[in-house]
Amino acid sequence: MDYTVIIGLEVHVQLQTKTKLFCGCSTKFNPDQPNTQTCPVCLGLPGALPVLNREAFRLGMKTGLAINCEIPSFTKWDRKQYYYPDLPKAYQISQYDLPMSQNGWLEIEIDPETRETKKVGIIRAHLEEDAGKNSHDESGRGQDSKVDLNRCGTPLVEIVSEPDLRSAQEARKYLEELKLLLTYIDVSDCNMQEGSLRCDANVNLHIHQENGDAIATTIVEIKNLNSFRGVEQAIEYEVKRQWEEWQKTGLTLKEVFKETRGWDADRGITLGQRSKEDVADYRYFPDPDLAPVTVTDAEREEVMNELCERPANRRNRFQADYGLSTYDAAVIIDQGIAFADYFETVAQGCDNGKQAANWVTQDVQRELNERSCQIADFPIRPEVLAALLQKVEASEITIKSARTVFQVLLEEDASSVERIQAVIDEKGLGLVSDTGELEAIVETVVAKNEKAVADFQSGKQAAVGALIGQVMREIKGADAKVVRELLIKKMS
Repeated sequence: MDYTVIIGLEVHVQLQTKTKLFCGCSTKFNPDQPNTQTCPVCLGLPGALPVLNREAFRLGMKTGLAINCEIPSFTKWDRKQYYYPDLPKAYQISQYDLPMSQNGWLEIEIDPETRETKKVGIIRAHLEEDAGKNSHDESGRGQDSKVDLNRCGTPLVEIVSEPDLRSAQEARKYLEELKLLLTYIDVSDCNMQEGSLRCDANVNLHIHQENGDAIATTIVEIKNLNSFRGVEQAIEYEVKRQWEEWQKTGLTLKEVFKETRGWDADRGITLGQRSKEDVADYRYFPDPDLAPVTVTDAEREEVMNELCERPANRRNRFQADYGLSTYDAAVIIDQGIAFADYFETVAQGCDNGKQAANWVTQDVQRELNERSCQIADFPIRPEVLAALLQKVEASEITIKSARTVFQVLLEEDASSVERIQAVIDEKGLGLVSDTGELEAIVETVVAKNEKAVADFQSGKQAAVGALIGQVMREIKGADAKVVRELLIKKMS
């Protein structure tokens, strides 16, 4: 390749608070009733004064600590000036030179086969308020534009990565891992359809020269990215566009202003919007209406203790402790913390991690999909499934019989360890432990099937299959594996 792709991401995450960052208005997603969740503070009316939401700051700290950031003892608020119709004050309350967290990192897996990982640096994660939302009539029949200010003042954490990503695929993996982490620590629902997680991608190329130097193309910030697939497609397109543009013009970062482009998902292209503002254009200055925030070591420690085990750490532990494959561990972890907790309870209870993983990722997941329900609402609790699998491990029932019990419990909407044995007894599913009885049935079946015996003795291994079925019909609860062994022994 004649160039290296340089990517940095700016991710805006809406925090799960009931009220906005500096006022008491609701943060509920409510597009059907625009401009109803507003007050003088978030509308920027004269004389209205902001008051910091303590819970939002706590969730911001929690986010910073989860992505391995430093939490400084002193942080302040700044006004970021720009005029736009969805920003009533004509400035946004944000953080500039003293953010609430900085110098962190997030580790991602870039090669599932080799399990190679990469640490992506995080420059900062700071708190700021959201703007409103503009909508425009693009039908060609009119020129109406509307603004909904319900979202004004909603608390956001902006997470700014170092330009450490080298491909669209790495960018997507970073976003997926970040979203998983944020939902695990319960700071955001990261619902991209509702705007709870939004991403801008900064992309340029370092073009290699024969003398070993590199020429940088201008940095482009891509907006309107509302899905992980969209991020991946937009970066792939922009890389190709920048390479072709440089081949035509030869213009470099020093010769062209940074540019903001929008992603048109329907056409699969980026479109130029404006030259990108420099920091000086925002005219930052400390907000005079808000006091700085100080953070003590005790407060830092308290929030740190609230963090759960990170998804990446738990993924690795599941492989080490329960013998899971990389794929199985990833499937379980990616379903969320409640699903992972369910699996771990089953695995610990039945003492067979692989067996637990098979059932949870196949039988349980299938039923969840069919019922369109979450694991918290699943009728068979993990302790009950563990008890059922324990009976398989103890050779009290077969896997096939366990699935029969599983279906009965689902139909009865029951979740009782005691009910397992009752179903086994009612349906005669228990394995026959009397080998003498089995041997007698095997001898009878062999005597009645001379041709099958002759076929087996001539090398046709498939002949034993039909005899297994006959034995199983004669004696319910027989273990097919044991029956097969007895038949082969008898016919050999």
